[in-house]
Amino acid sequence: MSQSSVIKIPERIVNQLLKAHYGVYNHSTVEVCHWTKKSVKNEGVCYKRVFYGIDSHRCIEFSPAGMMCTMKCIFCWRPMEFMKKVDMGFDEVDDPISIMDGLMRERSRLMSGYPGMPGVDFRKLEESREPTHYAISLSGEPTLYPRLPELIKYLKSLPSTRSIYIVSNGLQPDMIKRMMDEDALPTQLYISMSAPNEEVMRRVDKPLYPDAWKRYMRTLELLSEADTRTVIRMTMIKDVNALDEYVPEYVELLEIANPHFIEVKSYMHLGYSTKRLRKSNMMSIEEIRRYARKILRKLDGFRYMDDYPPSRIAVLQNMVRYVDRWIP
Repeated sequence: MSQSSVIKIPERIVNQLLKAHYGVYNHSTVEVCHWTKKSVKNEGVCYKRVFYGIDSHRCIEFSPAGMMCTMKCIFCWRPMEFMKKVDMGFDEVDDPISIMDGLMRERSRLMSGYPGMPGVDFRKLEESREPTHYAISLSGEPTLYPRLPELIKYLKSLPSTRSIYIVSNGLQPDMIKRMMDEDALPTQLYISMSAPNEEVMRRVDKPLYPDAWKRYMRTLELLSEADTRTVIRMTMIKDVNALDEYVPEYVELLEIANPHFIEVKSYMHLGYSTKRLRKSNMMSIEEIRRYARKILRKLDGFRYMDDYPPSRIAVLQNMVRYVDRWIP
């Protein structure tokens, strides 16, 4: 396949991403996240370390569908108007090995200045060159990438890989089913939840599909059957989707999905979301704890597992469909 036929992020958006310290390879993106930078300098770790044992300095966060999404969520940090194309044909995407080679080069470029920075832990910096955790969760919806099962299998084949996370909006149930059927599920599969019903989904998530709610419900059903660790990630916006009256409807959805973990996280006032929401729409860790406990009171079989104030997030654990929180 010629490079001219591969989907590419528009040049003006690439320039914006580069200024924001992202790496770009055709239709894929990578970032050295805030917590990786902190961890390399022994200044803190991501909640994934606190909750599940992931090494923050050995995590690579990327997307094979950079800046492409089937939702235009009001809480998203990215600009949402530029990319009209939200489908990816098999014959117009990079293969998994090319993607990872390209993104690892970009990641190395992004970290090239770290040896000269004060406070850097050189052991951690050296270890960071060989990731053990792959977070397929950056900007863009990863389940749009048609070779996702192949990508998962390739990452699993790498000798240093400990874990792979995928974060999805849940509107591509056929891809979730493909991953299940092709034995290509990640270590931990996240499905986002930011609406208790279809009306709120239309208002908050602004899906591009007319049958978005039906697709989403199918994904929740599949999640309950998936033979891997599963998580519902709830993004809560004060005075918008984190109302007490929504708790029973959220609980109904959570009962359908029956995930191993439920992460209740505050919306963060960052990037382009600041044009759509107010800083006061962020919830404090105390408010997150309270909302998580309101859900817990109506949801049988779960316990309050942990929380992490720096990320304004709490996690509930399924004690019936139990798995050890720590990833080996």
